[in-house]
Amino acid sequence: MDDTQRFAYGLKFENAFLRERGKAFETLFARIMAHAFPGDFQPVRPYGPKGDLKCDGFRASDGTVFQCYAPDAMKLEPLLAKVDEDFAGALVHWTTKMLRWEFVHNDSRGLPAEAVKKLATLNAANPNVALAVCGEAELRLIAMSLALHQLEDLFGAVPSGRVLEKLDFEALRPVLLAIQRQEPDAEPSLVAPSAAKLERNALSQDAAGLLRQGRRREQLVEAFFAGWPDPDLGEEIAQAFRVRYQALKAVGLSPDDIFGELQAFAGGMTGEPARQGAVLAVLSYFFERCDIFEDAIRIDAI
Repeated sequence: MDDTQRFAYGLKFENAFLRERGKAFETLFARIMAHAFPGDFQPVRPYGPKGDLKCDGFRASDGTVFQCYAPDAMKLEPLLAKVDEDFAGALVHWTTKMLRWEFVHNDSRGLPAEAVKKLATLNAANPNVALAVCGEAELRLIAMSLALHQLEDLFGAVPSGRVLEKLDFEALRPVLLAIQRQEPDAEPSLVAPSAAKLERNALSQDAAGLLRQGRRREQLVEAFFAGWPDPDLGEEIAQAFRVRYQALKAVGLSPDDIFGELQAFAGGMTGEPARQGAVLAVLSYFFERCDIFEDAIRIDAI
């Protein structure tokens, strides 16, 4: 797995982690764990009047009972009640088989202090059961340790550096034409971005890495526009990106969410890897031209 694939899968994991809720999050977690611990991790589903016995997955090698909690919005009182109820229920149902209890949640910010305190109290009161927490960082570590074929099974194929190197005009053509939406701006901003632009926009390491990888074929996009019969095509597509970016920013999406939406706008990160590579090249081109995202603050302007 090369850097381009690693960044792409990191971003796909992040998008899935932040997007999935409830049962969908449990399914995502179970699929990752089944790949990471084949023959050891067993997903658990509700069955009959006893339900799932307060367990969303069991790892036999260390006696871990996993409990997932992925609400639409994390609220303190329901969270504390969930921890109490599910841990107490797991103790009753799994007795001595449960050597570890791991609480899996979907809040990328981490658990609130009161929840951490609650888990520490439960741990002290139950010395025979080790308690642990699995959030975005922990699940990402597991997911990104998987082999390439496992990540492909989870999230689909992504472009490699080799695919980017082999891009040609035919791969770019449908992506560029698909986003030709708006009239050109009368006075477009064509100021070249500084090296600090990625930091200014607070993009994740994966999103920033993909943009850097896309720059490997940025000149191909420039050459495409230079050779296109309609000299206004590049500016028309640039304006489409500006309008889309401003609309996404106006509703308060995070930088990585905006990046994902712009990927979809440019053609999406699905389908053939060559097509996805073309999307990256296009995004990188317009990012560097300052048509999307905010330019870095100039020191001489402060």
